[in-house]
Amino acid sequence: MADELLLERRGRILVMTLNRPEAKNAVNTPLADAMVAATQQLDEDDDLTIGVLTGADGGFSSGMDLKAFASGGPPANFGTFLRKGAKKPLIAAIEGFALAGGLEIALTCDLLVAAKGVKIGIPEVKRGLFAAGGGLFRLTSRVPYGTAMELALTGDPISSEQAHEIGLVNHLAEPGKALDVALELASRIAENAPLSVAASKEIVHDSIGRPEAESWKAQDAYMGKIFGSEDAKEGATAFAQKRKPEWKGR
Repeated sequence: MADELLLERRGRILVMTLNRPEAKNAVNTPLADAMVAATQQLDEDDDLTIGVLTGADGGFSSGMDLKAFASGGPPANFGTFLRKGAKKPLIAAIEGFALAGGLEIALTCDLLVAAKGVKIGIPEVKRGLFAAGGGLFRLTSRVPYGTAMELALTGDPISSEQAHEIGLVNHLAEPGKALDVALELASRIAENAPLSVAASKEIVHDSIGRPEAESWKAQDAYMGKIFGSEDAKEGATAFAQKRKPEWKGR
């Protein structure tokens, strides 16, 4: 994996660190390529349940590298990451700032942990652009309509404390401790059956904006795979034997 993205396995957790601090962890083509490869690794490895995405040196990400954009256009795989994310859950551990595409990276994750005092926003309108990495419509599924509209039209950021109050940020941390809090949350999730966790993520995500009848139908597609899995048998057996289950991810 490229130096632009550092990977560390912690049990069933894959920690991915955006590592371009000299550019506020802005995304160029090598970093975008590495992000896509890392999420593929997360999804394909049965020994991994969840990923934590963070940034190096006290900042999360300022989004797309505008200097690289001006000279060569947007990094192609950045859009791939923003559109697809990962099938398994992702937690964003945010320090310092998550602005523009940086917030859109965070919104590609399922859960957000942010240090107190972090600035969060989509200031693209101040640069003659708009938040084209999913922020404009993903925000409306996480915060009230008026809040999403104000963020989009003014380009002004809000604090992580405000974001926590409206439910955009799941957990606040003391400055410098966002990764620690995210890892504690990830550890709680990683205790559970990995196939069940991944399916639960997909069902919750796919239910957004759907009538309930469609959600029932979509859920049916997971029933055979999950309820007939080795892990389902292991979970029931471990419960009966009053022991901790040993998950296989199959």
